[in-house]
Amino acid sequence: MPQIDRRQALKLFAALGATGFAAACASDDGADNEPQLSDDPVRIGLVAPQTGPLKVIGDDLVNGFQLYLQLNQNRLGGHPVQLVTADEGADAKSAKAAVDSLLQQGALALTGVANSAALASLRDTIEGATVPLIATNGVPGSLQGVLYIWSASFVESDPSQALGGYLTGVVGRGQRVAMVAPTDDTGRDAVDKFRQTFGATDARLIETFWTEATVAPDKDFFRPTLGQLRTSGANVVYAFYTGPAAVEFVKQYRSEGLKATIYAPGGFTEGTALEDMGEEAAGIFTAMNYSADLNNAANRLFATAYQREHDLLPSASAMASYDAAQVLDRAIRLCGGRPTAQQVNLMLGRVGQIDSPRGTWQFNQPRTPQQKWYLRQVRPDGQVLSNVLLSELATLG
Repeated sequence: MPQIDRRQALKLFAALGATGFAAACASDDGADNEPQLSDDPVRIGLVAPQTGPLKVIGDDLVNGFQLYLQLNQNRLGGHPVQLVTADEGADAKSAKAAVDSLLQQGALALTGVANSAALASLRDTIEGATVPLIATNGVPGSLQGVLYIWSASFVESDPSQALGGYLTGVVGRGQRVAMVAPTDDTGRDAVDKFRQTFGATDARLIETFWTEATVAPDKDFFRPTLGQLRTSGANVVYAFYTGPAAVEFVKQYRSEGLKATIYAPGGFTEGTALEDMGEEAAGIFTAMNYSADLNNAANRLFATAYQREHDLLPSASAMASYDAAQVLDRAIRLCGGRPTAQQVNLMLGRVGQIDSPRGTWQFNQPRTPQQKWYLRQVRPDGQVLSNVLLSELATLG
């Protein structure tokens, strides 16, 4: 039988019907785990950018959560769901306004938030409201262990830790590794974690090249830094950027003719960033907690249904939002009766292992995922470039 590419396979699974997969998954749970249906609705607040440079991630967050509801009769824990979405905007001020609006509307729980800096600024608001928030994009390490903030995605330094541990074993003795990152707290934390796990005193690690932190760099923004990078003689480059910044970095990197192999956290080539990079993204390696070609039953259900609904492969952000709905489903079910926000927060710690598209994971004590990390490479997948799974890197968390 001839081989078929991932997109063809997903279309084939989609033709069989996502509802069939959903029925099969439901039957594995057993009747004892079926939620008692209730007519009492629960209101869930979804914080996601609907405008600005992070709107692409916001769309993924909305799409992932809504897909779970579609596959589960618009219920969580047996209750009909009133999903209320608020525009996160582009900064901490607009994110707080969105959260305040959802709290005023009586949200039982919150989810979403694309901007990690904005998320950090929401700590006091969430803790003061005693309403749980399940974050579905990168989470600063400073928020680990916060009572009412959970993560269904990852701690921002985790992909750097996974890459550092991997590269220390594959970079040749005579090779040189340079790092490029923005000068904000997130960039510095990522570089520190990469250096720590690679070996801070390892002679193969050379200079770190810092750039200004910006979400929308112009077409010459990286050129001075790339000139320094060329002079350094690096064979491998670790780059920490996302969205438009990652796109511009790659385009300027290729136009300058640099040949060093790029390794980056998964957000570097996620979603439309990969499309915007085009052929110039080929060969880039990334570390991520998800790849759309993972071969497990939960991912076959999720990826085929997502592609059928949106005509594109799901991103890690869409997957994390889908899983946020899944853990809320379990937590609300465990509450029974008419759940309160405080009960849901307590039960989030008791949901156990999650059968996720990324593979099985669970919350650890700091309220972030204990999960596998994967090495991916941008390669042709059928007629397009995709983040193709290569191997497992590590289990972190």
